[in-house]
Amino acid sequence: MQRASRLKRELQMLSSEPPPGITCWQTEDRINDLRAQIVGGTDTPYEGGLFSLEVLIPERYPFEPPKIRFLTPIYHPNIDNSGRICHDALKLPPKGAWKPSLNISTVLTSIQLLMAEPNPDDPLMADISSEFKYNKSLFMEKAKKWTQEHAVQKNIGAVKDNKENALDQKASSRKREPLNAQQDTEEPAKRTCM
Repeated sequence: MQRASRLKRELQMLSSEPPPGITCWQTEDRINDLRAQIVGGTDTPYEGGLFSLEVLIPERYPFEPPKIRFLTPIYHPNIDNSGRICHDALKLPPKGAWKPSLNISTVLTSIQLLMAEPNPDDPLMADISSEFKYNKSLFMEKAKKWTQEHAVQKNIGAVKDNKENALDQKASSRKREPLNAQQDTEEPAKRTCM
């Protein structure tokens, strides 16, 4: 009961006073299944992009953090190919920083901040982290390209074009392009967020 009443209050607050660049809503009648959108920040490689996220609320919320993942592909050292996010606010102590006083709005705002300021020292994608640290211009170029391909909404006039665009998006892979031909056969370096 506490979860339902708190979620209702949080959703009302997100609806009436949303954080800048963030929207969040309930899907159908399921209060534990939310969707959110974050607008890519100005002066970041994600500028102009609209990123969709899935927000699943556990039974023990607010004593457990929400489970949040990106549905829109994003090129980022702290977000893996499945959209999982490495962020302290999404984990329980002692490894994480989640506490019941946090809410969905503050967590989404912190994810928006993580998009603007990646943490290469605690990556989910080690190869992207290395690129961010040692070849930032290449990282910026790839992140902008991914944003253009996956997160920029295009105005398409005909319904037919919309269907074709949806099929194109389903067919496109979340896998990053290799830096060189040798890496084509190698698995990307991954690490579990600790």
